[in-house]
Amino acid sequence: EVQLVESGGGLVQAGGSLRLSCAASGLIFADYAIGWFRQAPGKEREGVSCISSSDGSTYYADSVKGRFTISSDNAKNTVYLQMNSLKPEDTAVYYCAADLYRLTRIPNYWGQGTQVTVSS
Repeated sequence: EVQLVESGGGLVQAGGSLRLSCAASGLIFADYAIGWFRQAPGKEREGVSCISSSDGSTYYADSVKGRFTISSDNAKNTVYLQMNSLKPEDTAVYYCAADLYRLTRIPNYWGQGTQVTVSS
């Protein structure tokens, strides 16, 4: 059974930083693409970033380019999202998601979500 467990959310002031972690189990990590989505109250879910564990290729939404960095530690089966220069509009529940080989718009596997709140 594939499980994704997020951690690292919290409350931070604008301009601050947080690092989210997504620990994966029940899968062959190198075969999966893992990424982050977020959903703010009253808004549609948005794809934020993803990484291919096999070749390290990455994707970032325009709204986070230059501020967020995704990385993976294959030895720990963990993906990280380093979020710098946070803005109030980054406030959302952040979800880790995974798919075999390539992350789709509706991934097969999801974590439970972690709240990120950025105060102005």
